[in-house]
Amino acid sequence: MRFAVLVSGSGSNLLALLEAERSGALAPAQIAVVVSNRPGVLALERAATFGKPAHVVDHRAYSDRLGFERALLDLLQLHQVEAVVLAGFMRVLTAQFTDRFPLRIVNTHPSLLPAFPGAHATADAVAHGVKVSGVTVHFVDATLDGGPIIAQRTVPVEDGDDATSLHRRIQRVEHQLLPEVVAQLARGQLLCEGRVVRQVHHDAQ
Repeated sequence: MRFAVLVSGSGSNLLALLEAERSGALAPAQIAVVVSNRPGVLALERAATFGKPAHVVDHRAYSDRLGFERALLDLLQLHQVEAVVLAGFMRVLTAQFTDRFPLRIVNTHPSLLPAFPGAHATADAVAHGVKVSGVTVHFVDATLDGGPIIAQRTVPVEDGDDATSLHRRIQRVEHQLLPEVVAQLARGQLLCEGRVVRQVHHDAQ
């Protein structure tokens, strides 16, 4: 299954995916293209280091969200993309985009959704005084961090944590969980019924 990875920043989750692909742990998923909505970010350099096509579709060049998404979809079609991973991609996608890849877009989020959606999840968790946070990998729909939950892992919030220290520990777990889920999706092991996602194992023939 050919994946696009959409990024906006440093690409630490992208790096985890690229390393998993190189080791064989991502199979049969294949990273076909990396696309950033921002030029000059480290994620693009990381993609090039691994020999991956790396492109910029700058959202600021378009008058509206739909025009940006049409350009993005045209690029993904050119690379024969079958599924999409959002890896620190800081744009909300509309139904125009998500409907093209039903149950084939995954995102990772640094909280135990539905708690603390949005761009400031770790800061919100610390400010709220929660004792446990974590990572959620979920299917993407046209809502903000609201698609069906595929997998979650917990990360304790320690005394003295701030948003930076908590996020650093969450990322270590995130970098393990996201490649696992991408491989499961590529293997056809994720079954979504309503909002409930189950992992299924196909018996060897």
